[in-house]
Amino acid sequence: MAAPPAPHGLSGATVGALVASGEAWLRAAGVGFGHGTTNARDEAAWLVLWSLGLPLDSPLAGDADSIQNRPVTPVQQARAASLFEERIRRRVPAAYLTREAWLAGVPFYVDERAIVPRSLIAELIANAGIDPWLSAQTCQVLDLCTGNGSLGVLAALAWPEVMVTGADLSPEALAVARINVDKHGLQERVRLVESDGLALCPGPWDLILCNPPYVNAQSMARLPPEYRAEPALALAGGEDGMDFIRRLLRDAPACMSEDAVLVLEIGHERAHFEAAFPALPVFWLETSAGSEQVLLITRQALAGV
Repeated sequence: MAAPPAPHGLSGATVGALVASGEAWLRAAGVGFGHGTTNARDEAAWLVLWSLGLPLDSPLAGDADSIQNRPVTPVQQARAASLFEERIRRRVPAAYLTREAWLAGVPFYVDERAIVPRSLIAELIANAGIDPWLSAQTCQVLDLCTGNGSLGVLAALAWPEVMVTGADLSPEALAVARINVDKHGLQERVRLVESDGLALCPGPWDLILCNPPYVNAQSMARLPPEYRAEPALALAGGEDGMDFIRRLLRDAPACMSEDAVLVLEIGHERAHFEAAFPALPVFWLETSAGSEQVLLITRQALAGV
């Protein structure tokens, strides 16, 4: 059930004052973060700047070009307050209210039909962390469990020579992905397929990117309301979080080219992953969250299981 608005409110005659007031309101309300921001300050800045129609990277510190002292009108203050109140009352990710999320510096449309994009695989695409595993023969890329299509779009932008397929079990999520493929003008290079895992994605794929449902049952039961507002289909991975991943690793070798690799995000489920696949040789990839949440597996390793 949605929580009632916290009795704090939003006040301030400048951008900086609104952000400070919004930060205090979010803290008092005890909302959850993790859908583009990790703390009340950053989320307050996002909501204020978005409500004012200002760039989200607008400087707010004490620099000469800071906009923190820019005045706001009563109408602008009321608009921002309404957005904060809805965020607190409904306990949904801010991205569902703004209909926009950013990943690796790229904007994406999002709504309640798909989870808010936040995959660490985006970092690896942007910083060339996967590139050493690719070759001139890498031309067919699969973004499995594509959700709103963000990883598929980022892959197409990063590697102009490849063709990308985004696949998902949810037709609702694929409708959101279509918006993003069109938004970035990639209709000729990114196609979308409704598929349960690899069932309708025979390949052969040179690279598979996958941010699957991997949250274990115990963790699902403890998720904050903001996460429960997202489609459970995209999060719940069964008792140990490995239900989808077991099928994927079983089916993947037959769908991969000889030198293909699979890049897989598993969040905080490394212990469950290693318990499920104790003999599987993998490479753990370094991200901003450390080196235990995204792994890479070669086709040869998968075929040997």
